[in-house]
This record gives sequence, structure tokens and C-alpha cells, in this order.
Amino acid sequence: MRTDRYVSQKHGASGSRRSRWARASCAALSGLIAGFTALCVAELVAAAVRPEAGPVTAVGGAVIDRTPAAVKDFAVRNFGTDDKLVLQLGILVLLALFAMAVGVLALRHRWSGAAAVLVFGVVGAVAAAGRPDGRPADALPSVVGALVAAGVLYLLAARLAPAPVPPPAAGETDGGVQCAFDRRGFVVAATTAAAASAGAGLLGRRLQASRLAGVSASREGVTLPAPASPAPAIPDGADLGIRGLSSFVTPNKDFYRVDTALVVPRVDAGRWRLRIHGEGVPRPVTLGFQDLLRRELVERDITLTCVSNQVGGPYVGTARWIGVRLADLLSEAGVKPPSKGGPADQIVARSVDGMTIGTPVEEVMDGRDALLAVGMNGEPLPFDHGFPVRMVVPGLYGYVSACKWIRDIELTTFDAYDAYWVKRDWSREAPVKTQSRIDTPRPFASPRAGTVPVAGVAWAQHRGIARVEVRVDGGAWHTARLAAEAGRDTWRQWVWEWPATTGHHTLEVRATDRTGATQTDERVGTVPDGATGWHSVVVDVT
Repeated sequence: MRTDRYVSQKHGASGSRRSRWARASCAALSGLIAGFTALCVAELVAAAVRPEAGPVTAVGGAVIDRTPAAVKDFAVRNFGTDDKLVLQLGILVLLALFAMAVGVLALRHRWSGAAAVLVFGVVGAVAAAGRPDGRPADALPSVVGALVAAGVLYLLAARLAPAPVPPPAAGETDGGVQCAFDRRGFVVAATTAAAASAGAGLLGRRLQASRLAGVSASREGVTLPAPASPAPAIPDGADLGIRGLSSFVTPNKDFYRVDTALVVPRVDAGRWRLRIHGEGVPRPVTLGFQDLLRRELVERDITLTCVSNQVGGPYVGTARWIGVRLADLLSEAGVKPPSKGGPADQIVARSVDGMTIGTPVEEVMDGRDALLAVGMNGEPLPFDHGFPVRMVVPGLYGYVSACKWIRDIELTTFDAYDAYWVKRDWSREAPVKTQSRIDTPRPFASPRAGTVPVAGVAWAQHRGIARVEVRVDGGAWHTARLAAEAGRDTWRQWVWEWPATTGHHTLEVRATDRTGATQTDERVGTVPDGATGWHSVVVDVT
């Protein structure tokens, strides 16, 4: 009998531990389901408010706003255009861990677990309403999602409460299992909650897709008029046609995208308005999209560069832009540049997503082709690149010139207002620096000995490229052959025929612009006004 009692107690203790683990696992699962519910319900409510009000988007945007410039630069450098996806996945992982912890908390303290879910809702609501473009209604998705999720967690936690264990019959030994719960009831409740949440999320996606379909139709219905001032034909020889060399014109699908928008704004062209106002604007202007299309349109080939582009980086590209000269609009509003007595030296461009871009008035009105662009490579702007209207100012890095989804232009001074990136330790003014890049051969390539074309691109927008030189293993500089020049606002291809010999070699390139300034070899990072240094490539010639 003593042995039987020992075995019974041992098995009972083991069963009790297994049941506790089962309850804890189910509690973590209930937290995940509650988190899933919060996101799905929020998705549904956001369909009625606006997509940017969703909690993941709102929290992600708040994280971006508060991230130091060096960290943002690291993200762009290492993740490229996938940086936003990485951020969103990181938020979801943290949310999942938080949800599981809250589920375990609710196992013992149901009300505390439910309250923790509400805290998550408050964080999302504050993040959404506190964004630069935030509205009070943006808090609704997070709040409603959290309230429903708190109720789901409370109900699931109730299903995990230990069920009463009947006392042992006469002559039987108590097995010690005191943690039994209604497993079947929990599975039914959890499955029902997950299915209902998924349905809410799918409905929200459907409603958002339906809403965006109308916006997409507004873009598809745009027919760009023929420009009154067409771009000159790209000269023969501007594209060398060398394998591995970037094409002179960058297709829209390949054009780099660097911005802070987790959800690409979808703006209806029919409802779009632009206001021009501020200091030194005696005649404020408000324009619609059709107003722009009825004006004199100009077409120009312009190379854009992101200030986050590392030496030899990919964030540079050339497109054929169609738009209205911004200087003409400003002049009609009565604006004068500082050199002619105007009181404002800064244009603050505001995007529909709350981004602010500060651009020098003098550069916009100095005769260069600064545009309010409506077209890119022969079609209306893609949504990713600013449809319906964006700014394009040659010679300046994008963070001080290329406001996408623009809705407002305010004239002010640099002393009176710091735009988004300036508040984050970037320079107020940022002319593009003279740079060059080796496209082929690629790093660690193994070309055969003999004549190897070393080719790439160089750019110094609004100054133009006068010379490109290449050297091998720190030796003498060799002048590369330049492609035909399409304009001083575009990049320029180049090639040097290298008599390659067997072995391990380092290739370096430098460019000289038309002012006579040669690209510096001093390596500095992108902050505060763009990277410098010579691009180099290591190859093994066989």
C-alpha cells in the first residue's frame, strides 16, 4: 500500500505539473489571440477612418519620428527600401511577446491582464493622434481594438480557471491533480475569437481596398498634356550600353524610394489642393490638380540623389519629369528671392503624411528647373513617388528638395522654422556633392586577364561632370571616357578599358565637376549633409 500511494502521488504531481504547463501555454495563446483581435478590429475601424490610423502604422511612425539620425542611416544602409518592412515586423514581434506575457498575467489576475491590453490601446491612440498629420479620430482604431481585445482576453482567461476536482472515492488515493480546466470550452472560445477577428480583419482589408480603388482610378484617369517645353532628346552615346552599367534613365519600378511613410499615401487627384502662402506672399494661391495641368508644362531629365546614399550606394537615379516651374508659381504669388529683397529664405513644403521639407528660396528661383512634378518617365507619378504632385529641385539632396505628396507651401525663414530632418541633426541646406560609382566589375568579381571595361556613373547635379579618373592599386590615375552629356542636372556614364593582369586588385574612381572641384578622398558618413570619399571595388583577376 505504501508503494501504491507513492506511485499515485508521484503520478499525481507529474499530472499537476503538466496541467499547469498546459494552462500557462493556453494563457500565452489567449494573449496572442487577444493581440490578433486588437489588430484586426483596429484594421476594420481604420477602414472607416484612414489606413494611416492603424496601430502598427501609427506606432511605427512614432518610432521613426523619434529614432536618431544615425540609427535611421544604419537602417537605410543595411535594409535599403525594406527598412519599413523590418520595422513593422519588429513591432509585430514585440507585440506578440507582450501579448503572451499579458495572457500569462491574466491567468492569475484577469482584470490586470485586461487593463494591460488597454494600455497598449492608449499607446497606439497617442501615437496615432500625435503624428504630425494626426487627427483626433485617428485614436479610434487603437482604442476600439484594445477594448474588444481586453474583453476577449478576459473571457478566455475565465475558461482557464481550474475546474472543481471531485474528492476521491472510498478506498482511492487523491492523484493530486488540482489544475484541471475546461480544455474543450477554451478551444471552442479561442477558435471562435480567432475566426471572428480574422473576419473583421479581412472585412477591414476589403473596405480599404474598395476605398483605394477609387483613388487608383483617379490616377488611371489622368492624361498628361504634351509639355509646352519638351526635354531635349537624349543624345546618342549618353547610354554606353555596357553590361552591368546602370541605364541612363532609371525605370520607375527600379527608382529608389527613401521616406518615412509606412503606408504610402493615396491621394485622390480630384480632391488634391495646394496652398502657397506665408511671409512675403502678397497674393496667396490655392491650386487644384487640373489647374496645374492647364498651365505651361515643362519636361526635363533630372537625377535625384538621397542624402542617405553611402559612397557607391544605390540611392540615385535619373527620370524624365514633367511639371510646372515652381519659380513661376512663386513669382505669380508675389514672392521675391532674398537676393532681390524678399523676406523669406526658406520654402517649407508639407506632405499629406505630415512630412516637412525645407528648401532654399534662392535656389528654387535662380533659374534652374525646380518643378512641381506631375509625371515621371511618361506617366503620371506612381503613388510611391508622390502622386499626384511632388517637388523636384535639381542640385539638392532629396531631404531638402523633393517633397512627395505635397499639399502646402509656406514661405518663411530658416531662423524661424526647422523642418523635419533639420530637427534631427541634418543640415539646413544640402547641395549634392560630386560623386562617382563603379558599377562594373562588381565587388569580388573574377574577370579574366585582358581588357576589362571598368564603368559606372558620376553626378554633380546643376554643375555637371567634366572628368572621371580611375586608378588601380593606388597607382597613377587614368582618364575615363565620358558618355555624351545629356545636361548638367543628370548623371553621366563613363568607362575605362583596363588592361587587367592576374591577381588581387583594388579599383578606385573619382570625378571632377565643371567648377573644377575634384571629389575628395576624405571618407565621411552621410550625416549631416551627405557622404564623401572615393568608391572602390576589390576584384580577383584570373
